[in-house]
Amino acid sequence: MTTLDVLETGPLATVQDLGRPGHSGLGVGESGAMDRGALLLGNRLLGNDPGCAAVEVTLGGLVVRADGPVAVALTGAPCPATAAGTPVGANAPVALSAGAELRLGTPAGGVRTYLCVRGGVDVAPVLGSRSTDLLSGLGPEVLRAGAVLPVGTASGPWPGLDQAPVPAPTSDAVTLRVVPGPRDDWFVPDALATLTGSPYAATADSNRVGMRLEGAPLPRSREDELPSEGMVRGAVQVPPSGQPTIFLADHPVTGGYPVIAVVVTADLDRAGQVRPGRTVHFREASSPS
Repeated sequence: MTTLDVLETGPLATVQDLGRPGHSGLGVGESGAMDRGALLLGNRLLGNDPGCAAVEVTLGGLVVRADGPVAVALTGAPCPATAAGTPVGANAPVALSAGAELRLGTPAGGVRTYLCVRGGVDVAPVLGSRSTDLLSGLGPEVLRAGAVLPVGTASGPWPGLDQAPVPAPTSDAVTLRVVPGPRDDWFVPDALATLTGSPYAATADSNRVGMRLEGAPLPRSREDELPSEGMVRGAVQVPPSGQPTIFLADHPVTGGYPVIAVVVTADLDRAGQVRPGRTVHFREASSPS
């Protein structure tokens, strides 16, 4: 079996697939890739099943060595990369020979780059998924230097694509569409208008669990306690500080703070690429799709 030997990881590198839905009743969140579109694209470029696992690389710095010939693709946030010392591009299949090292630099925009491999990263699944959940601790460990990643057996034909012309994650302000949340009535009447009419900044405390924001506070009209209730990816939860947090891939399955809005599913990949310090705008959507 071919393997990828991890030599360096950068700030954070984890194995991710499309997650483990359907286990919230057990207290287990879905997890999975923060930018699912990027993962799906990488698997499509390599002729993989859509659910094949890849390495999610946060702000670059990953170095791996192939112990045998293997094809890979880099998607998501484009970063300077070399294979055996030769520069390689994003959103295209790249052939690695035995002993070749793949090195990833820091992306100019966005946060997360996906190293997809033909055959997928074949670590042991937990509850049907190979995703690392940082909140629950389920799935494979966070990658460290010295880790060895087995590569699965390719089963699908090559799609015949040389490169996918997709836009890169922006380093500019990001607009996320939202629909009113289940507890928008816990806030003062103009709170949702404040959320959608004010700029917010992603803070350095943001991670795979959630994006913490700073900006105009969202005051409550009720001060009593809210019993814990189910949470979804994209929920905009507001603690007593009035500063909103967007729940992301590794969010808890329940929460006790009111949810004023929910980011529509189509914009969650964009949320997963927002770098700390970037400006986030919210806009009310006409539908949740």
